Amino acid sequence: MSNPADKKNPALMIAKVGIMAALSYLAFTFLQFKIPAGPDYTSFHLGNTFCVLAALLFGGVPGGIAGAIGMTIGDLLDPVYITSAPKTFMLKLCIGLITGLVAHRIGKISMRTPEGHVQSQKHVFLWTVIGSSAGMIFNVIAEPVVSYFYKRYILGVDAKASAILAKFQSLTTFVNAILTVIIAVALYAALRPAMARTGLFDYNIGTKQKNK
Repeated sequence: MSNPADKKNPALMIAKVGIMAALSYLAFTFLQFKIPAGPDYTSFHLGNTFCVLAALLFGGVPGGIAGAIGMTIGDLLDPVYITSAPKTFMLKLCIGLITGLVAHRIGKISMRTPEGHVQSQKHVFLWTVIGSSAGMIFNVIAEPVVSYFYKRYILGVDAKASAILAKFQSLTTFVNAILTVIIAVALYAALRPAMARTGLFDYNIGTKQKNK
């Protein structure tokens, strides 16, 4: 689900992933409001926004890797979240993969029509919303569930504390999801035409390239 041109220029793909990972880290770290949840914390933040945006712009794999790297580093550098880093890496990677799968493979937002025309704005908007929402619906469900079992059975936190955290995370992840979809879709709508005008937009994301 990535640009075939990037396979010939790995440095370009690394740069793209690095930029989006940095933005994910910055948004998670500095656009964050922590909420006490028993002996632990959850938070409202915008880190997921750039994971989803990267998946829309460059494909599910680059988006997932960017979000996973950026927010995992955010966890590792924060004493409150450091033990959650492995869980964060897995969940953010999945957000990118799901967003990219739905938006590019199913919605084909970056592919031309069989007649060679660019997809209509209505089609692109609809499937960017659906793709972003799919990634965030996954997170709304998976974050509190995975967190409960991770805290309870991996870190050995007692059941009551793990349940309290999961309940608070249900609220924060829901709010984070709404903000992520709104902002990521708006940013994609603004960046797509600008990238197309400069020849940087890839119309092959989601296609299966055959080796020649």
